[in-house]
Amino acid sequence: MLKDELIMQNFNELFSLYRNRFILFAISYVDNKEVAEDIVMDSFMYYWEKRTELADTSNIPGYILTTIKHKSLNYLKHKLHVEKTHSEIKSHQSRVTELNISSLEACEPQELLARELKALIMNTLKQLPEPTRTIFIKSRLNNKTYKEIGYDLNISEKSIEYHLTKAVKILKENLKDYLHLLILLSFFK
Repeated sequence: MLKDELIMQNFNELFSLYRNRFILFAISYVDNKEVAEDIVMDSFMYYWEKRTELADTSNIPGYILTTIKHKSLNYLKHKLHVEKTHSEIKSHQSRVTELNISSLEACEPQELLARELKALIMNTLKQLPEPTRTIFIKSRLNNKTYKEIGYDLNISEKSIEYHLTKAVKILKENLKDYLHLLILLSFFK
């Protein structure tokens, strides 16, 4: 029992004598007082846990200082790794942001909507019966009059009206979700 008390007393003296010096040593490398204090405390505890396994106990302060050195190195290597990772993430985020800016600057929403609407109109026209499609295209896309269409297809103006009414009804039905966009696009032309 007396031997354990003597060992503890020697350890306490060692701790009191070297603690502040060791903290200053660690601070000079890790540049953070709290981290340095933790490293020194961990190093003293590490020595205390390994004291029975040590073959040479003649230079205990040197052993603890070496432990502080290794723990400081580990801390700095980890800190460097974290900083590099943060830098890579930030660099990646910057590239993504630049790409988004570039993409948005090149984007023309009117053209995108116009292309989408044109495709929808063309698909709807393909679904129309042949005479209705032909009459609609001649009237609305080729700007021909009822009289010209009647002459080309050998049909009456009433027939032309019927087919155009049918085509417009089907187009309105298929484009009902886009009607507000068509109105909006007509203001920007």
